[in-house]
Amino acid sequence: MREAKLTQKVMFKLLPVQILLASVGMINGIISSLFAGNFVGVKAMTAVGLYSPVSLALVAVTSMLVGGATILCGEYIGRNDQAGIQNVFSLNIAVSGILAIVVTAGHIAFGMIGSLNPVADDPVISHMITLYVLGQAVGIIPLILGSQLSAFLSLDNKGRITTTASLIYIVLNFLLNYLFVGVMGLEALGLALASAIGLWAYFLIQVPYFMKKDTPMHFSIKGINWHEAVNMIKIGAPGAVGNAYNALRGVIVNSLILTNVGAVGISAFTAANSFLSLFWAIPNGMVVVSRMLMSVSVGEEDRKSLTDTMRVALFNFIPVLTAMAVAIMLLAEPLTRLYYRDPSDPVYMMTVMGFRILPFCMPLAIIVTHFSCYWQASDRHVQVHILAFLDGVVGVVMFSTLLIGKMGVSGVYTANVLNGFIAPVFVLIYACIFNKHFPKSIDELMSVPKDFGVPLFYRLDIALHDMDSVMAVSGKLQEFCQEKGVDRRRAFFASLFLEEMAGNVIKHGFSADSKKHNVNVSISCKPDTLILSLKDDCVPFNIEQRRQMMDQEDVTKNIGIRLVSSIASEMYYQNILGLNVLSIRLNKKTFTGIA
Repeated sequence: MREAKLTQKVMFKLLPVQILLASVGMINGIISSLFAGNFVGVKAMTAVGLYSPVSLALVAVTSMLVGGATILCGEYIGRNDQAGIQNVFSLNIAVSGILAIVVTAGHIAFGMIGSLNPVADDPVISHMITLYVLGQAVGIIPLILGSQLSAFLSLDNKGRITTTASLIYIVLNFLLNYLFVGVMGLEALGLALASAIGLWAYFLIQVPYFMKKDTPMHFSIKGINWHEAVNMIKIGAPGAVGNAYNALRGVIVNSLILTNVGAVGISAFTAANSFLSLFWAIPNGMVVVSRMLMSVSVGEEDRKSLTDTMRVALFNFIPVLTAMAVAIMLLAEPLTRLYYRDPSDPVYMMTVMGFRILPFCMPLAIIVTHFSCYWQASDRHVQVHILAFLDGVVGVVMFSTLLIGKMGVSGVYTANVLNGFIAPVFVLIYACIFNKHFPKSIDELMSVPKDFGVPLFYRLDIALHDMDSVMAVSGKLQEFCQEKGVDRRRAFFASLFLEEMAGNVIKHGFSADSKKHNVNVSISCKPDTLILSLKDDCVPFNIEQRRQMMDQEDVTKNIGIRLVSSIASEMYYQNILGLNVLSIRLNKKTFTGIA
């Protein structure tokens, strides 16, 4: 559909930055595993693998705060509530800071206990785990707080700052790993310290933006509504619980591999997973983009944008990830040689099979992540918990238990792929129950409530590309309004406002640069309110600021803006995720008596 092109364009525009952001923590695992495999050995790789459930738990609590804050902030952006946005930012940073201190103290305590009592049967592995945990403690604060700042920078369309911070982190992490592990021989401690110091650079590069006077988000402990912390955690917890289940799954699967295959199986599984984590940043970045757009759509009660976001995910993201999975499968042996070079070593072929099978989890993951994200934003927490438990624990553990005896570690790889089919089945069953029939559209598959926003029957969505299309659609809009029972006055002014404002975007916005642009117009008919919304991807143009400046200008200039401003019941502008969004309301009561 042509009307969905703007949503598609915005999603793919935001995607590169979000993929890079999602890869920040994962790159730590890749670099650590490469240096562990090439400079330290299999036992160090085992130590990194045994820490992975802790890493997943950290991802869970961090994503809980990021997810809750992003959804809340997105809804406030959709409502144009600046006070709400500011409160969510300050609250999120305060809660994240407290959590980071507690987790750091826990890591230090574990490291001290581990130095007195062995935490593994092999004393060498036990020593490496202890050092690795102590090194990780140095980077907990920048890891948790840096993740929060990057989310708010994305919402404020300042992803370039985090892109710079991410690139510096990647380079610094690699150089420090070479220094600490390759040159100084610090082994597991060096692996952890390299990433920790890199994370401090990542965090400190982002901080200055939030200290500027013109930044819409400033940290202030005064006036924080602490009660909203419960709401933030409540919203974020269902989406993050999947990571907690993944941590539990990691413990169980590691135990199965150690029992049935041995430490060599853990090393192979860790090597494949660590490298693939770089590629997992792509589906993870995809869901972050979708979560931002979905949360704003929920705040705006924009049914069309909500379903368009899911449509792009299912029909664009899944094919891209499938093609990527096939490419990784074909490169299985070259990728394995990054870690292990001896084909006669059992760990070599186990790692090859990991690269051949595990990539196909990624396209299937789009379904579970996006429906969890949508249900999370629409307060369907029970469904999120059920899906997270089925996808995070039940499927993988059940299939692994059945297959590992006959297939070895390849059975665990296969179990992860088979697990990906659980989410589509659950989503389909839920949609059938909700709709009381088999879903026939994306709207029904998502089980969007009938009372959400404006039903599609009472909404008209139009994509405009030039002035001719503006004039052609103007009459169509007026006819649509009258068909839905809107009085002639408001129908006329809605049509007039469309000509003025959309024409202004095409005339000035489209010619401001050499890029190809889109403008989407929607008209929503409510019982007492007519809402005209224009979204475009041109250069930012704050119409409210422009309106304030017009008092000092020639009254013959900006006639269109003056006309809309003087007659519309309400008019407000926002720049959301790189989109100009202008909303104009024509209330029935306001227009009573207008000739």
